Amino acid sequence: MIYEDATSAAINAAMQNAWLAFEQYKKLSLKKRASFLRAIATGLENAGDELISTAMQETNLPEARLKNEKARTVFQLTSYADACEKGDWLEIRIDTAIPDKTPPKPDIRKMLVPLGPVVVFGSSNFPFAYSTAGGDTATALAAGCPVIVKAHPAHADTSTLVADIINDAALQTQMPDNVFTHLYGASFEVGKALVLHEYTKAVGFTGSYVGGKQLFDWGNQRKEPIPVFAEMGSINPVFLLPEKLKTSTEAIAGMYAGSITLGVGQFCTNPGLIIGIEGESLQLFINTLSKEISNISPAKMLHAGIAKAFNEKRNKAVKQSNVGIVADVANTTGDPLCGAATIATTDAKTFLENKILHEEVFGPYSLVVACKNMNEMIEVAKHLEGQLTATLMATENDIINNDSLIETVKNICGRFILNGVPTGVEVCLSMHHGGPFPSTTDSQYTSVGADAIKRFARPIAFQNWPDSLLPDELKNDNPLKINRTVNNILTVA
Repeated sequence: MIYEDATSAAINAAMQNAWLAFEQYKKLSLKKRASFLRAIATGLENAGDELISTAMQETNLPEARLKNEKARTVFQLTSYADACEKGDWLEIRIDTAIPDKTPPKPDIRKMLVPLGPVVVFGSSNFPFAYSTAGGDTATALAAGCPVIVKAHPAHADTSTLVADIINDAALQTQMPDNVFTHLYGASFEVGKALVLHEYTKAVGFTGSYVGGKQLFDWGNQRKEPIPVFAEMGSINPVFLLPEKLKTSTEAIAGMYAGSITLGVGQFCTNPGLIIGIEGESLQLFINTLSKEISNISPAKMLHAGIAKAFNEKRNKAVKQSNVGIVADVANTTGDPLCGAATIATTDAKTFLENKILHEEVFGPYSLVVACKNMNEMIEVAKHLEGQLTATLMATENDIINNDSLIETVKNICGRFILNGVPTGVEVCLSMHHGGPFPSTTDSQYTSVGADAIKRFARPIAFQNWPDSLLPDELKNDNPLKINRTVNNILTVA
């Protein structure tokens, strides 16, 4: 189906309606917000075959992957509903008055409150988990913010079906009108108008650096700047330390062949850079990785735009001076949408001098960088940009003997992995899915896990308010029975 871009009038109406909804929605209890999220989860879980088949047609993703992703999205919605209702994310702080202190200490009580309407841009590579009913939408609704989703044009039909589920859930749970709005827009002008609208108070985005940075710039150029939480990609460096590589060379290579090609490499956590030290172990790793990669057949990428970008960026990278190709799977299918896995190699000096080699190639591609020694490996780490993840393949001795490398890598990543792969993001409270710029626009926040709710809220302190007029969350008897820090003690009392 062909969808027309939202007009200026439609965008303005949507934002005005969302602002009116905010006045009501922000006052709803945590329990009512949670019931809304659970209703969305139930609707998504019970969605018929049409949803999966539509997503398959639009994204080229296989049925099993989409069913798993739908189940993950249901889990996200229910877990964020539970977190919303529990209330820990509110970060309640209460310091009671000490009137006989000189000067008298006032009664001060602080909590987080919702920001206002949130614009969410659906991602292309996760039609469920990071899209219409995905993490940004769920956490914004949990925070008490109406949501306006701009459907990703690559899977607009899927987005429409999910939007219908959300709207049905809103009706079932008697949410305010226009607590959720679904708009279309292939033109960047639609996105610009949404970000710049006076009633937009925050933005959630998962996608490319170019797209995310533009939204961020628009958000900061407004008369009233707003937070733009953009996840913009990462090359997720993997550091192969000597003792571990020597003892587990082939096992590591097999593990990473699977990670690099998982989902045709279309994950923001794809390991696009592998760094080791010259020698027999690294050469054996490269040879084994190349052999494993060569046995993996090309598969269709999400859409023509991603396939085109992958081929262009891969070709640009491998044509740089002193870059060699050690594995390049032939696309014998003849289908231009198929992504052929590629492993390239270079030396540390070349990598340090050529910023093109630092750029993300979104797809089944990875560059192996050979360093002369540990000092050169540390130098490579120091010159890497901010990343969502960084991984060490290391023994305990490797870690103990290379503290300088460890501390350097900690500076550039949001999730530090030991002896694993970066692909796969667990939805749990301890997860941090974010990282220093340019992987995201704000490394303090995660887009996965219940802490993501905090992105769409701000603190407010109430001073010397009578108990009867305080929000329930701050009242003396704690009617919601949620955790609060009272006079520096965490308690439900």
